[in-house]
Amino acid sequence: MFLPWNDFFSFIVVSLDELVETEMAQVRYGDVGLASILGMMVGVAAIVAVMRLVFRRQKHTRQHSGHVINPKRTYRIYREEGLQVRTKRRKKLIRPRIPMVVPDAVNQRWSIDFVSDQLANGRRFRVLNIVDDYSRECVSQIVDFSISGQRLAREFDRLTRQLPKTIVCDNGPEFTSKAMFFWAKRTGVKLHFIEPGKPTQNAFVESFNGKFREYCLNLNWFAGLEDARLTIERWRQHYNHVRPHRSLGKKPPAVFAREVA
Repeated sequence: MFLPWNDFFSFIVVSLDELVETEMAQVRYGDVGLASILGMMVGVAAIVAVMRLVFRRQKHTRQHSGHVINPKRTYRIYREEGLQVRTKRRKKLIRPRIPMVVPDAVNQRWSIDFVSDQLANGRRFRVLNIVDDYSRECVSQIVDFSISGQRLAREFDRLTRQLPKTIVCDNGPEFTSKAMFFWAKRTGVKLHFIEPGKPTQNAFVESFNGKFREYCLNLNWFAGLEDARLTIERWRQHYNHVRPHRSLGKKPPAVFAREVA
């Protein structure tokens, strides 16, 4: 008569428990050799019976079933018997790394990214920055409490400026949404997603984000969303038409874009 594996190991554990109780009653005080060996046998059988469980779950399982063993001994037996079960790690989104070619014309490639801040009442809002990688010009800034993929596609359609060939962005849910996928397919714009956790691959807009936070967000107190929109738009106009840019020969981005057009 053959027993299933679960019943077989349960039979072993019960038999060993009875044997331990019998032998422990006969062991003299101080003679712990046999008790230690038998306790180890019980621990091995119990661990093998639930070998698909991780270490902590094994310990709690045996405690509830009455097989209370020192956690350090359980861990030692667990490692000696090679019962380590690897934890399943979350699969990361892997995107191939494609070398970024420096653009040589205006509206050839844009970069987009989000920046967040809060109003005077503590409510947080988001700002989507759109930057031209060649002229360093801030094409637009969308300010709102929530910006979905559909809203993002509508804002791109409202731009009177010529759309670029490529838009560089991270793997945020707004950029990877179906709305942006169908918008890119309809307009012929290629969405270039950077590798997860590699913001340096979107360096142009990241550099702009630093300037925007240092010279606008950190220096202003926004009473409301409309106040934030007006203040940010004034700063954008100053950045594009007045503020000199070091990488552009100390010329404002809008002036540089007109000269190279």
